[in-house]
Amino acid sequence: MTAKKSLLDKLKLRIKKSKNNVFILNDFTDLFKEYTYNYIIQTLRRLVDEGFLVRIGHGLYAKTRTFSNGAILPNTPIGELAEEALQKLGVKTDKSSYWKEYNAGLSTQMPTGRVIAVDRRVRRKISFNGYDVRYERLPRNK
Repeated sequence: MTAKKSLLDKLKLRIKKSKNNVFILNDFTDLFKEYTYNYIIQTLRRLVDEGFLVRIGHGLYAKTRTFSNGAILPNTPIGELAEEALQKLGVKTDKSSYWKEYNAGLSTQMPTGRVIAVDRRVRRKISFNGYDVRYERLPRNK
């Protein structure tokens, strides 16, 4: 007879196997049949405390990587995580005007990737370690 896996074990396994770098609460809706909302949130907080995940916004979590000096950081840069999170939330994203100017040779300043072009207003704050993601509107097609 095998022991029933705890919610912590289930979440760890699911996150490890996932190709995604960002997780939102809707990624775990199937678990709401078995566990309460508060218990799932508590378990996600525990994963953050353990360094298995980092919180990048309200209800947004990212996979981590531990470095030899003990620093725990997200797998990918905050700009890429923000793009993935916004796409999961149904927001259409694109590279910012800074990227487009740089790629066109109009600017020599390398963009940081922390500015994302979005198709509509976004009020959600996405940040990590003091680095906030900013948004600019995509140009409307005429």
